[in-house]
Amino acid sequence: MTEPRNAVYAQSGGVTAVINATACGVIQECRVHPNLIKGVLAANNGIVGILKEELFDTSLETDADIEKLRSTPGGAFGSCRFKLKEPSTQDPIAARIFDVFKAHDVGYFFYNGGGDSQDTTNKISTLSKQFDYSLHCIGIPKTVDNDLANTDTCPGFGSVAKYVAVSVQEAALDVRSMCETSTKVFILEVMGRHAGWIAASGGLAGQGESDPPHIILFPEIAFNEDAFLSRVEECVIRHKHCVVVASEGVRDSEGNFLSDSGQRDSFGHMQLGGVAQELAQSVTRNLGFKVHYAIADYLQRSARHIASQTDVDQAYAVGTTAVTAALEGKTDQMVTIERLQDEPYRWEVSTTHIQNVANVERKLPRSYITQDGFGITASARRYLEPLVQGEAFPNFVSGLPQYVQLKNKLVARKLPSFDLDG
Repeated sequence: MTEPRNAVYAQSGGVTAVINATACGVIQECRVHPNLIKGVLAANNGIVGILKEELFDTSLETDADIEKLRSTPGGAFGSCRFKLKEPSTQDPIAARIFDVFKAHDVGYFFYNGGGDSQDTTNKISTLSKQFDYSLHCIGIPKTVDNDLANTDTCPGFGSVAKYVAVSVQEAALDVRSMCETSTKVFILEVMGRHAGWIAASGGLAGQGESDPPHIILFPEIAFNEDAFLSRVEECVIRHKHCVVVASEGVRDSEGNFLSDSGQRDSFGHMQLGGVAQELAQSVTRNLGFKVHYAIADYLQRSARHIASQTDVDQAYAVGTTAVTAALEGKTDQMVTIERLQDEPYRWEVSTTHIQNVANVERKLPRSYITQDGFGITASARRYLEPLVQGEAFPNFVSGLPQYVQLKNKLVARKLPSFDLDG
């Protein structure tokens, strides 16, 4: 009989309201198979924790606390943005990863993140073959942007979609109440660098043509200032107010971001933020209307108090499925969610080869955007509505959510320290 080996689980990229539900699924499923998996070592801050040999011993966490992860936002084990080079056994970073795996008898690797994280999973899988090291590599999807390929949706998105739709609905009522003598335009800036899934979810707030949001700005549609201002003015004339949802990734006709900060992360992605302010200034300058704007930023991806039950269920399921897939002998795979039907909504989990996902970005289909470029179609609504269904409230104590803080005790180091900067 094969001796049980350890698993490493790590979180990567921007965290979500439900990524810890996935961690819960991984750890709980591993605990069901002690004859195959000795224990789960959670890397501190993603792949960086592996390089630093900072591995949390999750066996020291109680079953009750692990269960509480299901309703706790953020990343319980920390996250990172760290890009690996192309796979090579001559790369000291690559060698260090596998030195740590060998030292801690790691036979299973679960990396929980978005497109860049799946690239990391793919590279580590390739390296395991180059180093002739037995390792089952399974990518686990996570991204609020909902832009991973070959999966119907991404855990984390459904809860952001719900938060954005509710926020638009509530803010619109506020603006409508005040528009006669005060604010006439409200702009909500949401995440989405290249894909407009989150912006589209704001469209769920309204059912009729005159319902807010009156304008949605997508990264997929080139921004035209004249057309935008004309629509804003028309809305104010007709409805006395105008509510706008704008993706941070809105671009002009030449492909330039309206909110380019000039800074880039380790993957080369431009740091965005501030498009709402740009739009607000344009409206005030050209139309003279009083404008308020808000930037959802971290609030949209951390709002566990209003998470979608569907999202929580799917986040947990991709975690358990990652473990069962690895125990079935699978590797080089990412867990996927497949939609079986819209009404009633039915879904199941499966897997796809990691190369079908790594560095492949799925944008909002043009068929989901109205012809004028300012709203969502019935097809988009059919896709989005099931993902925001159900409430999964955390336990409240003294009026506030009760979130778990794990012990996160590090296992003893077995190797010399390692300089990440070389």
